[in-house]
Amino acid sequence: MIAFPIMSKSKSKQNGSAHREHSSKVVDGVDRAHSRAMLYATGFKREDFKKNQIGVVSNWGMVTPCNIHLDILAKEAAKGVAAAGGKAVEFNTITISDGISMGTEGMKYSLVSREVIADSIETVAGCEGFDGLVTIGACDKNMPGCLMAIARLNRPSVFVYGGTILPGCLNGEDIDIVSVLEAEAQYNNGTISRKRLQDIEEKAIPGAGACGGMYTANTMGSAVEAMGMSLPNSSAQAAISDAKKMDCFDAGAAVLHLIKKGIRPRDIMTKEAFENAITLVTALGGSTNAVLHLLAMADAVGVKLKIDDFTRVGKRVPVLADLKPSGKYEMIHLVKIGGTLPLMKILLEEGLLHGDCLTVTGKTLKQNLAKVKPVYPGKQDIIRPLDNPIKKDGHLVILYGNLAPEGAVGKITGKEGESFTGKAKVYDSEEKAIAAINGGKIKKGHVIVIRMEGPKGGPGMREMLQPTSAVMGMGLSKDVALITDGRFSGGTHGFVVGHITPEAFDGGPLALVKDGDEITIDARKRKLELHVSDAELKRRKKAWKQPKPRYRRGVLAKYAAQVNTASQGAVTDAGL
Repeated sequence: MIAFPIMSKSKSKQNGSAHREHSSKVVDGVDRAHSRAMLYATGFKREDFKKNQIGVVSNWGMVTPCNIHLDILAKEAAKGVAAAGGKAVEFNTITISDGISMGTEGMKYSLVSREVIADSIETVAGCEGFDGLVTIGACDKNMPGCLMAIARLNRPSVFVYGGTILPGCLNGEDIDIVSVLEAEAQYNNGTISRKRLQDIEEKAIPGAGACGGMYTANTMGSAVEAMGMSLPNSSAQAAISDAKKMDCFDAGAAVLHLIKKGIRPRDIMTKEAFENAITLVTALGGSTNAVLHLLAMADAVGVKLKIDDFTRVGKRVPVLADLKPSGKYEMIHLVKIGGTLPLMKILLEEGLLHGDCLTVTGKTLKQNLAKVKPVYPGKQDIIRPLDNPIKKDGHLVILYGNLAPEGAVGKITGKEGESFTGKAKVYDSEEKAIAAINGGKIKKGHVIVIRMEGPKGGPGMREMLQPTSAVMGMGLSKDVALITDGRFSGGTHGFVVGHITPEAFDGGPLALVKDGDEITIDARKRKLELHVSDAELKRRKKAWKQPKPRYRRGVLAKYAAQVNTASQGAVTDAGL
């Protein structure tokens, strides 16, 4: 448990915050009796109006195991707020399930949900005038959505990661959701039985918590902690554990401490803090989605983060964690040997982290890590030593070239090789690509091109986990590459490049690729090249016509009309 001073009523008034006091007090000289009357009906007592009101928001919902327990964690955070002298007001926002919607039209809502989450939290907190926030999220888009809202509001806030799931187990072997997707492909390919597939699907997800590898949820939990917006080791705790409950209680108390100290998110979420996030994500071998989400979070807080910052940081930070999807361990194995803190201390002592960055404890990162030993116990091989890394530099490779004039993102650990040249097989949707893969039309030496899946073209930039899992299931992972203006699940591995910008819908070069064109992906030179002459590309571009939008009304239509490019974070409020 982290000890935060319990505030007396005499010190409960906001110190130095830029926002107005909450709307049930006196605002601009007007006594808000009607506001208080509303809150009496919700359980407030007279003395509660002398306290700081803290919004406690969770992404609880029954639509995914990642979030099924967050209502319980919200209650623990509320207890922490009360113990520190504040008054908690709980509310909810949405979540969606990538795992259920993967490979369907529904997946188009996934990235869109990040914006909806940010907008909804901002809307409630702004309307109610909360003095501070505790946000609790556990699935991929929850975390950046929560942090984007926190950044916009700039009120003392702490984010709590809902925690990692325990691995499933079948015949003594750890399995997870990616195991199911790859088993689907194996079943469709006739290499495993229906019974084997059913056994895997029944055992893969044992209960509450976010997907267990270093997929996007665990990646973003780690990034937020390194940034200083979560309490120490919040990213490395099991979803169902006493440690996670205590994390929530402490977060509630921490917000009152931040109010007392006058520390707000923009004091913490600096350029250096984002660099710390990139550093830990790199060392852990995290998801390509970290690029998209960190860019969006930085935009929300006014920090000028660029995709090239990932290259700059990656050139000096090695990949040290042997975690799924490209490695062999789950996040829970890292939890059991001490979590992220020893790794962060190792990186700090190596000069790879900015130790003077402020955090939600009210202390600097260096102060938080002062008593942490820079070692892991025993003969573990989950975290490699600096002199024997999995990869000497970063795995998040930003590529440019005539196919990606404004950038693209590859996840190249080195296990896939560092370059690939092959013939294009072009598909204008994920569904068409999956049908081709399952139909045996993809052969050794092909580069699968999936386009019209970008932020505008999809719309929503679907994750291509099902096509990549199908490739894995057919045993072609080292013989086939895949490129797209969509994005990838944190569970994806193989020779893949996404976030290609400009996207095909906007007439980017990806729209001009034809079957049989030769394409080279070179991670060493950071190049994505189409081996077609400039003259031929100009001819093709002249003949190209932009397709009509796929949606005319509703949230997807609004998103497509407002979203910027993947290389800018795919946000909907830039430049407004």
